[in-house]
Amino acid sequence: MDEKEKIGIIGAGPAGIIAAGIAGSRGKDVTLIEKNERIGKKLFITGKGRCNITNNSPIEDFFDNVMKNKNFLYSSFYSFSNIDILDLFHSYGLKTKVERGNRVFPESDKSSDVIKTLQKFLNSNNVNLILNTNITSIYYDDSKFVVIANEDKMVFDKLIIATGGASYPGTGSTGDGYKLSKRLGHNITELKPSLVPIEVNEDWVKDLQGLSLKNVNISAYTKNKPLYNEFGEMVFTHYGISGPIVLSMSNYLHNYTNGKINLQIDLKPALDEKTLDERILRDFQIYNNKYIRNALDDLLPQRLIPIIIFSSDIDPEKTVNQVTKEERIRLLNNIKGLTFTFKSFRPIEEAIITSGGVSTKEINPSTMESKLIEGLYFAGEVIDVDALTGGYNLQIAYSTGYLAGMNV
Repeated sequence: MDEKEKIGIIGAGPAGIIAAGIAGSRGKDVTLIEKNERIGKKLFITGKGRCNITNNSPIEDFFDNVMKNKNFLYSSFYSFSNIDILDLFHSYGLKTKVERGNRVFPESDKSSDVIKTLQKFLNSNNVNLILNTNITSIYYDDSKFVVIANEDKMVFDKLIIATGGASYPGTGSTGDGYKLSKRLGHNITELKPSLVPIEVNEDWVKDLQGLSLKNVNISAYTKNKPLYNEFGEMVFTHYGISGPIVLSMSNYLHNYTNGKINLQIDLKPALDEKTLDERILRDFQIYNNKYIRNALDDLLPQRLIPIIIFSSDIDPEKTVNQVTKEERIRLLNNIKGLTFTFKSFRPIEEAIITSGGVSTKEINPSTMESKLIEGLYFAGEVIDVDALTGGYNLQIAYSTGYLAGMNV
């Protein structure tokens, strides 16, 4: 063996970068291989281009936001926590801020500043970075890992697979790691889109495309069984709904898609029915002689008004003073519970992350080393773990990357 162990890391996303820098800091001869022309390509678009670095909640709260195999992450989270990653970023000069929901962002609101900081981290730890290099095959031979890339052959003593998932393929996350891991004998659990927009059956959503709603409550239920309930922000699309509370909801619906799922939006969650009725009556007094379609502007976004009136089975040409009590109650019920039905998830390519991956049963949770092949490690989204929005998935990447880098 050479004086320094040769460590190969496939994938220069957050997991691979942290693994590479940490391994480099331990004096290892580290080569980080990336198929794109730059590091952190998916990181660049996270948080709408602002990069939600992590979450500032106590680390024990992170487990409540992990949807799959949370116990597997115990060593990872406590070995390298949200405080640790922020200390690392701060030590390289990145300034951060905490926003709603304890989400942490760079002070500049630029994900590019996060990536520049990670590049400094790699440089300071003497990581050999190889870009524009697509791995086509890996095999394990005589206790060495032979990596075939662009018809070139590289040989490593140890190998970390940190290739990400199968979502946002334009960023390089095309599921390569699953294929490579499978060839090395690992089981890949079923891949599903996670944190993904939702398609609905109702055609009228097309008329609302681009309409963003803040401070609403969305709920999902099947056969009167509640599945999900959350307050926050969402947006209508040409096919259905998206936005933070919808993306989180998608994680809760995976196991129920065989039955009919009803979705409901409370447009005025701060008002109970009695208070809302009083508010509607006040508006009706003000706009007593107007058509009902012109009398709800103070209460609802303009584009929603025709939908609410239609759903309430009220003639839009009726004047307010002609609206019956029964019609007013139907109007109130639709404002408190605009209902539509789940059709499907959008494709995995549009998901923020991939649910599923290399089975956690085949990885040592304390080291991220394969239980099947000595010297093979995994980090990040390629593993069968995923979490809700809010910086938790990136923290999984850093924490598992750290363990792999420390133990490789």
